[in-house]
Amino acid sequence: MLDAYLALKAGAFDLDIEVRAGPGITVLFGPSGSGKSMTLRAIAGIERPARGRVVIGDVVVFDASAGIDLPPHRRRLGYAGQRPALLPHLSAAKNITFGLTRVPAAERLGVAARWLERFDLAGFEQRRPASLSGGQAQRVALARALAPGHRVLLLDEPFAALDETLRQSLRELLARLVREEGLAILFVTHDLREAHLLAHELVVLDRGRVLQAGPRDEVFRKPASRRVAELLGGVNLLRGVVVERDAGRLKVDIEGWRACCDSWAGDPAPGEPVDLVIRPERVVLRRGEPQELNVLPAVVVREFDYGTSRTLFFAPEGPGPALSVEVASRPYEVLGIATRKRWLLELPPGDLHAMPPAEGPRQ
Repeated sequence: MLDAYLALKAGAFDLDIEVRAGPGITVLFGPSGSGKSMTLRAIAGIERPARGRVVIGDVVVFDASAGIDLPPHRRRLGYAGQRPALLPHLSAAKNITFGLTRVPAAERLGVAARWLERFDLAGFEQRRPASLSGGQAQRVALARALAPGHRVLLLDEPFAALDETLRQSLRELLARLVREEGLAILFVTHDLREAHLLAHELVVLDRGRVLQAGPRDEVFRKPASRRVAELLGGVNLLRGVVVERDAGRLKVDIEGWRACCDSWAGDPAPGEPVDLVIRPERVVLRRGEPQELNVLPAVVVREFDYGTSRTLFFAPEGPGPALSVEVASRPYEVLGIATRKRWLLELPPGDLHAMPPAEGPRQ
């Protein structure tokens, strides 16, 4: 539904990316200054790329080489940012009808009322923005973006200024609208938890470039590079050397400890260095004798309690890497981890992923 190639400069910043979004929520994730908001503004027509092409549905709305540059109001997409940007002198209903230029005038208030009801704001038609809470104003802004019947929606950190309870309710509402309306949403966030909660597809940006794009779980569990793994946060990043490779498995040496992994990016060969990653929630705590594949004897050296989960930090009892492990609070209690410090850590080969080393892939 959305296909864009964008190249533009803003001062010293250089954006050069390709983005695609089909039905569902495609999250643009990256640190501040990575180009997420600029990408949305360029797609919306607020910024003009020096080069590129933007197709929405089957309509080319921008093509630098062909001289096509439709204004924002003709691009048939909805846009909402961090701030609701409602017109203060208009009621909630009139804010929504303001963009309904293709709807007959006699029908506009009815359309606004139906959207306000869908956003749990029935009865708020005459309320002005100053009398709305932050969450109510953001819902009006989302209703305004959707009311014209657009199937493509650009959302630039729309929940960032709200408290967590409101954010969660609006995420649930957005997910429901995606299912019911078949929307394609390009959603900007630098909140890792929000990215994981919302994304069907995940696009990782850094310094104006796409580092990796794909289904959410694949990107989280199989990053293309150490930088992607670092941006996605909360992971065990390890250094190793390839010992052996066959069609479906790598054997690696990690600080004197041998392990196998079934997933890798690039083309690693025996004798070459690799970076490895495994998420803390994928490491398994075991008891018994260390005879299984990828099992490392280790001891808890410190831990953090986050209420619903604990992050445990382990030091190896022999050769091998230090690791962090995330455990939900209930298993933590049932397993008696508070009083038992020595464990066997299993790193399932399917969850241990190898990448080209940070200094670059093999030449």
